[in-house]
Amino acid sequence: MISFIHPPFAYLGDKIGTSPDELKLVFSFFLSYPLAGLLKRVPDSRPHLKNFFCLSIGVFYLVGLFDLWVGLRTVLISSIGAYSIAKFLRGSPYMPWIGFVFLMGHMSVNHITRQRLNAPETIDITGAQMVLVMKLSAFCWNVADGVLPDDHLSDFQKDRRLKELPSLLDYFGYVFFFPSLMIGPAFDFAEYRRWLDTTMFDVPKTVDLAKKPPTRRKRKIPRSGTPAMIKLATGFSWLMLFIWLSTWFSPESLLGDGFVSHSFIVRLLFLHMVGLTARAKYYGVWMMTEGACILSGLGFNGVDPATGKVSWDRLQNIRPISMETAQNTKAYLDNWNINTSKWLRNYVYLRVTPRGKKPGFSATLATFTTSAFWHGFYPGYYMSFILASFIQAAAKNIRRNVRPFFLDPKTQAPLPSKKWYDLASWLVTQLTFNFAVCPFLVLGFHESLTAWSRVYFYAIIHTAVALAFFSSPGKKWLRKTLEKRNAKAGVATPASSSGGRGRGRSTDKETNNSNSAAQNSTPQGAMGTSASLGENLNQQPSSRADSTDSQSRSPMLGISGDPQGELDEALEEFRKEMDSRIGGGAFSATGLRDSLKAEVRKR
Repeated sequence: MISFIHPPFAYLGDKIGTSPDELKLVFSFFLSYPLAGLLKRVPDSRPHLKNFFCLSIGVFYLVGLFDLWVGLRTVLISSIGAYSIAKFLRGSPYMPWIGFVFLMGHMSVNHITRQRLNAPETIDITGAQMVLVMKLSAFCWNVADGVLPDDHLSDFQKDRRLKELPSLLDYFGYVFFFPSLMIGPAFDFAEYRRWLDTTMFDVPKTVDLAKKPPTRRKRKIPRSGTPAMIKLATGFSWLMLFIWLSTWFSPESLLGDGFVSHSFIVRLLFLHMVGLTARAKYYGVWMMTEGACILSGLGFNGVDPATGKVSWDRLQNIRPISMETAQNTKAYLDNWNINTSKWLRNYVYLRVTPRGKKPGFSATLATFTTSAFWHGFYPGYYMSFILASFIQAAAKNIRRNVRPFFLDPKTQAPLPSKKWYDLASWLVTQLTFNFAVCPFLVLGFHESLTAWSRVYFYAIIHTAVALAFFSSPGKKWLRKTLEKRNAKAGVATPASSSGGRGRGRSTDKETNNSNSAAQNSTPQGAMGTSASLGENLNQQPSSRADSTDSQSRSPMLGISGDPQGELDEALEEFRKEMDSRIGGGAFSATGLRDSLKAEVRKR
């Protein structure tokens, strides 16, 4: 640590009641803006200087600002280890898995160490290492894809593959890219390389030169000051909201004696405010770091050929308004920690699936486990993830079997009563997830149970009731009622609500609208640049599972998109396996008895 840097933060922290490290972290976000402005002004013809700049500022943040010499050692171990694995095991099909296990194992050691120290006010390396694990595990896969033939790869894999290992200078510039070093966002090396050599900013032929985005002098990076400052101002506003609200709505307040003195309704509102306060912190810091990436140019995501408008949402990690207004679990999860969801989908969910097959229960289980381990080992994380999986299953059943009653059978247009369904969906979604993420905030097992018990386990109870109802004859009654209603209107019952496992394309307009930005983040016509192509392909199915089904069932943050369907498939696979093991007979008492009789006769 540079000696004269710490005292001002210690003095200010003592005055306002916060830790010096937390102030330094916010200061680093602000400092990244002028530094990103300087980085963008490094001549396009000198990419090596950009790498040196990123590397030096990244090291300054770790050891000059935070005194994280151990953190610097951690980053070097992870990055050198991943590069060495990719280099010396490049031809092995196990290389990316070895890299993944190495990176996750190294991070797990630091997670356990942080959990033992239990000092949340101190900035350690685990936050930066979580981002690094995403970047470097993706790097190993991109290198592995570089040696495979084209017919073994999806379009996304072709776009991100690395046919040659990058130079060490390029690699460490990528590792220490300072605007996103401490808390993200994460991105692939191919994107960094295109930013570095400015091919990311090539204007496609479909764009009228008169509508070409403005740049300064001979630079290819379009002007990005305005969108970056908007992100900074918006993120800082969320951060100020967090600081203001945290005085009253901290996670610890859920465990205090004063909480139980309120009525049940007040406790629900209080729980919601605790969740909003926690989310406001993440809204703030993620938007501030994204803004610095935009200012450097790396947030560029294509040009609309019709209007010439530049999109800067390549590294968007959060959509606060969409989160707070989400009416269903998919919309809620799709708008939270977006880049982590992309990483889990592209580099875990689709990678554990054999080529030519659809992802199933095993892929979801692997993604769930990875997401849980990636976050750490506090019991609260696992309690939240497990409950969220059941919530997702219940919510899917409700939307498939209840929502169609609020739509016109012929046109699927909303009926006048739909507004009440929308209001109820929003209220239930928000209250349910505020309950579900409570353990994520209080962390401990007993503390989580205490907080849940003080609101009478309401989300667990209504989720269990919903799952029980849809496992009972009540589900058949709903289906028959819907079929009669549709038959009376002269239309067939839609596949998505007729009791199938959701393999048809959803007609849910709210879900489609809330996720349109995620699935079409590149403006129409911006596909002319390879960078825009790659970003758009973040949401495309791999050739390993090139289907609408795999797309709709892809886990969000490790939580299954269709837990019931995948569990049914897992049971079916188990039944078939047992069938084959007992001689190919039906997996039933009769089949087993006949097999045993035949065996006795043989003997």
